[in-house]
Amino acid sequence: MYIPHGVIPAVLLPFFDDFSIDESSYRAHLRDVSSTPGISAITTNAHASEVASCTFEEQTRVLDITMDEVGSKTPIVCGVYTEGSLEAQRIAKMATAHGASALLVFPPAIYSFGQRPEMAVEHFKRIADATDLPLILFQYPLAGGQGYPTSTLLRILDEVPSVRAIKDWSANPQLHERQIRLLQSRTPVVNVLTTHSSWLMSSIVLGCNGLLSGSGSVIAPLQASLFEALQAKDLVKAQALNERIFQMTEVFYTEPWVDMHNRMKEALVLLGKLPRAVVRPPLMKISEAEISRIKNALIKAQLLKSD
Repeated sequence: MYIPHGVIPAVLLPFFDDFSIDESSYRAHLRDVSSTPGISAITTNAHASEVASCTFEEQTRVLDITMDEVGSKTPIVCGVYTEGSLEAQRIAKMATAHGASALLVFPPAIYSFGQRPEMAVEHFKRIADATDLPLILFQYPLAGGQGYPTSTLLRILDEVPSVRAIKDWSANPQLHERQIRLLQSRTPVVNVLTTHSSWLMSSIVLGCNGLLSGSGSVIAPLQASLFEALQAKDLVKAQALNERIFQMTEVFYTEPWVDMHNRMKEALVLLGKLPRAVVRPPLMKISEAEISRIKNALIKAQLLKSD
């Protein structure tokens, strides 16, 4: 069984001007990201691919394209993004039948009104009942109500053994380290995959067994090289790579955060890897001034030559 670990980029989803899926550009994007040495899997139907604006049928089609294009050479993680547990089961069954290797389970937004531990456990149990695939729990910041308190998180892991990793976006370095220590010392191990992309080097140094990030759609080679350097304890190389990564995360992960993947699309257009940076409403195209800042960051990161 595939156990989520290592460097896992989350890919973007290109659209035409009429907001329909640009399948040809998506295939090219998949080929580009999957060719990165050192990655261990690819994630689709997640935040980076604007899953919130995709129908169930579109999510199915996106997974099918992903499997057809790169599924034979790399494991595919499929997102389970929905409000209800019954729909989560339907998505889990679909992803299992269509060849995914693992599922990334997003917390229902209804938790922002409050959650009880038994609610969270039941949600994961229902998904686990629908699939034998390993599950990745997406750990949100606790302040918004969608994150799982440590006691709830441990209860989920105890009662749903198919949860084999978490994508940690706790946004709290102390909690992040605690989760690494608690989860990666379990038997069997539950890997912590960081998604703290704006402080990635610091996060990996704490001992994460991997990373899962939408910025991997643009800078997967830098992420893979950084992870490898830190695994080898080559601090000098890691610091040099981190300097380049910092240039990009400074423009990707700035307020409003809702535009993070929008900005990544613009970066790929500037790099000649996407024909356009269309996003589905309510997302909107960013300003020319912001696009200019992204271009300057690409130059500083040595990803784009100066004019």
